[in-house]
Amino acid sequence: MFTQAPKVYGISCDMLISQAKGQEDKMKQFTAFLEQVDALVWGVPLIVLILAAGIYLTFRLRLLQVFHLPKALKFMFKNEEGGEGEVTSFGALCTALSATIGTGNIVGVATAIGVLAGGPGALFWMWIAAFFGMATKYAEGFLAVKYRKISADGHVLGGPFYYIENGMGHKWKWLAKVFAFFGACVGLFGIGTFTQVNGIASAVQSFFDPDKAHTVNLFGADYSISIVITAIVLTLCVGLVVIGGIKRIAGVSEVIVPFMAVLYIAAALVLIFVNIDKVPAAFGEIFKGAFGIKPIAGGALASIAIAMQKGVARGIFSNEAGLGSAPIAAAAAQTKEPVRQGLVTMTGTFIDTIIVCTMTGLSIVMMGTWADKSLEGVQVTTAAFQKGLYFLPSNAAALILMVCLVFFAFTTILGWDYYGERCLEYLSNGSTTAVKVYRWLYILAVFIGPYMTVAAVWTIADIFNGLMAIPNIIALFALSGVIVKDTREYFKRQKESNM
Repeated sequence: MFTQAPKVYGISCDMLISQAKGQEDKMKQFTAFLEQVDALVWGVPLIVLILAAGIYLTFRLRLLQVFHLPKALKFMFKNEEGGEGEVTSFGALCTALSATIGTGNIVGVATAIGVLAGGPGALFWMWIAAFFGMATKYAEGFLAVKYRKISADGHVLGGPFYYIENGMGHKWKWLAKVFAFFGACVGLFGIGTFTQVNGIASAVQSFFDPDKAHTVNLFGADYSISIVITAIVLTLCVGLVVIGGIKRIAGVSEVIVPFMAVLYIAAALVLIFVNIDKVPAAFGEIFKGAFGIKPIAGGALASIAIAMQKGVARGIFSNEAGLGSAPIAAAAAQTKEPVRQGLVTMTGTFIDTIIVCTMTGLSIVMMGTWADKSLEGVQVTTAAFQKGLYFLPSNAAALILMVCLVFFAFTTILGWDYYGERCLEYLSNGSTTAVKVYRWLYILAVFIGPYMTVAAVWTIADIFNGLMAIPNIIALFALSGVIVKDTREYFKRQKESNM
């Protein structure tokens, strides 16, 4: 009897190991399935659909983003008198930019133009996506104000869910609910929390404790103390801001967004200025890569296709034109004129992609770090800054980039909390309890974010983000007649008043 015990124990251990391995295999299969769904959702059809909406609106609005950009930039800083809303137009723009300008502007651009991706030519197609995306963003901002709801106490609720329901008709309310569901999920489970918090934690650890010399055991794994401290500080900062609602989020964004954008752009401009002799060659690389004159993969056509796909996709990911997120913030603007707010919203794409992403891309191409196969992601951008700002200690350049990354990601967290809350408010028919519960769950997600490394969670969030775009793009096509008619009438009135 006793001689059988070791054998039984051994069998039990084998069974436990087998079960654990089986669960691991199932998780791998599930993750692989999600990645296939993600590739399908974010495949060529959706990217073409979003780009097609921008091209269609550009021509129907008669190149509005070209002829009225100066006016749009002027409206950014000039508040409208007598308009209803919760925050200024500039505050609404900064809230939208806080969610838009994130780690993708530093890490994503580097990934898109890397030697294993689209190469320098991808930057050109990023500009093309942004150009047409400006018309899309205009349409989103316009519709957000035109179809928003303002309660007796001045609370504003608007965005794709309301212009779908009120613009397309009540029978399309199910489509508005679909958008709101995906929006709430994206904010809580991915773009707003885990992805950005991980980006901040990684940046802080890479700078302060790259070798993980100081660790603590949590949840059965060793984490750098810098990550634990980051999680606590970040949670407190996010909590103090989001509990105050849109007015506090907009107030903080109005300070941080201009500061972080100016800091990053200034650093990049210094890099470009001190290496001015490399600018002509860099633009040559960009245009040659864009049109296959200097192929990086296969023949010329293959290089053009890869550069186009990576560039357009990164442009859409970065400025979020067509995804339906920015109009949620635009709806809260103090304005009585939809066209005016549409123009202000349009400048978000110009700032995010034409300016910030260009600074990143041009720095990387000028310094040649895009061609280094040993580098990936943020390492490409860091190496470019260290090489370009050669008169500074290498740690100083890395510090500048880390500070920018932290601020970019922090403001994205704030912006997506607001988006998620408004989506849930629509789904719950205005339940303040549901919104408060969501807010605290959001803060909790920020706290556990640095310890969440499950790839499946990020992939699910990416899928939801892509699925948000489908209802929104349908609405933009369906309501394009209203957009064009009201826009032309507005500019006609402006022209007559100036005569």
